Amino acid sequence: MTTQAQQQTGKIIWHFMMSLDGFIAAPGQDALGWLEGVSIRPGVVTEYAGRIGAVLGGRKGWDAYPDSSAPYGGAMGGPTFILTHHPDDAKADQAESGPGVTFLNCEVAEAARIALEAAAGKDLVVFSADIGRQLLNQGLLDELHLHIAPVLLGDGTRLFDNPGGVPVQLERLAGDDLRASVDVSYRPVRTN
Repeated sequence: MTTQAQQQTGKIIWHFMMSLDGFIAAPGQDALGWLEGVSIRPGVVTEYAGRIGAVLGGRKGWDAYPDSSAPYGGAMGGPTFILTHHPDDAKADQAESGPGVTFLNCEVAEAARIALEAAAGKDLVVFSADIGRQLLNQGLLDELHLHIAPVLLGDGTRLFDNPGGVPVQLERLAGDDLRASVDVSYRPVRTN
């Protein structure tokens, strides 16, 4: 009897830098400007770039920041998939702004399947609040990774916006009590 080694399948990870009040983009889809002055833990880019095989994002985010080399400072090198209802109207300069960009027009579960397959055993990272919410609601999201920036935006694009919906319970991936709250302490930076 022969056995075949199973191919390792990556996880679907919703990964964002988020303001303390739950926003992932400032008003007007400012993807990165609100992070000015925020430092990132040393090694985090290398840590994620090594495990991510593909990116799945949405059209709003792509239109605001059309650069396939941007995720993880260009260190990832995997394909980027943009889920949109209108792939044909992508601006020529956006469609050609980097190698490995594919526009998809399908259901979110199918887009995740396609992108995860392209990740070739590595993880698929989701860079879209709407796509992440849909994957979460369909039970297709494996993990949520957040880096909380010491900033209060007060407005913008929320990571998870579900008015009238039921709360989604989460567990921490490590620690003694996986249902424990996470404590953070900050103080306002005085500008005068």
